Amino acid sequence: MEIKQMVESIVRELIDSLEKQAVKRPKVLYIFYDSTAHEAFTDHFIWLNNHQVNHDILFLDGEASSWLGKHQIECGGRGKTIASDEFAPSPLEVPLEYEGIVIPEIDLDNAARAALGMKGTIISEIIFSTLVQNKFVLIGDDISGLKRADRRTLKTITMPKPYVNLFDYYKMELQMYGVEFGPLKQLAEMVVNKIRPNSETEITEPNSSIKKDERTEDNGHIVYEGRLISADWVARESKSKPLRLLRVGKRTIISSLAQDMLKEKGITIEYAAEG
Repeated sequence: MEIKQMVESIVRELIDSLEKQAVKRPKVLYIFYDSTAHEAFTDHFIWLNNHQVNHDILFLDGEASSWLGKHQIECGGRGKTIASDEFAPSPLEVPLEYEGIVIPEIDLDNAARAALGMKGTIISEIIFSTLVQNKFVLIGDDISGLKRADRRTLKTITMPKPYVNLFDYYKMELQMYGVEFGPLKQLAEMVVNKIRPNSETEITEPNSSIKKDERTEDNGHIVYEGRLISADWVARESKSKPLRLLRVGKRTIISSLAQDMLKEKGITIEYAAEG
């Protein structure tokens, strides 16, 4: 009986191995601050699966510890090495098997660490490793900068204006390094668009080139009908040519940082009339 079970187990492993070799789907990693945060992103995972993209989920267990499946991943502190799970990869090794990383929410502390090239937390080390490997990092743009635990403890969902400005500065720095920001609801679409650029679900990404049918120009006026306007797009367009008026379609989303940059540059935003 034991031999029969062993043979059956081996056959199952061989079949699984052959199936994986036959269809190797690209995979991304979602990072969440706790084990319940992912529940609001079920639609993301359905969207990815429907477009032949696999995903894994990493849950943070504090700043320097996290869980990926059954493996506890920990980063080393100054002058010491932590290895409670000898089979788990280090944070720097985690991005090796993924096409890119998705972080729906990032807090002020981790944004600062990543922008300054500092290590010491799971998120900062994973962002560093992913960018060094020239892979994509997508982060939610419409976020407060306060992690969920801090919001629960402090009973607030927003930071004071000086901290908001500091957070926006770090986000702008991260964009310079290659990090891309987008609306939370569109992160899964952005993933599919990056991995499968010929997909019918293609949307305009923060760092992508603008398609001809998405905008027209006329003497400092731009009519934009894409899906997303980011701070990176505003900086690029206003640098290359004078821009005084930006007309946007009714479906266009303007990130909070992009809105601030448009205001600072004196660029008027005009919304298309409902048709």
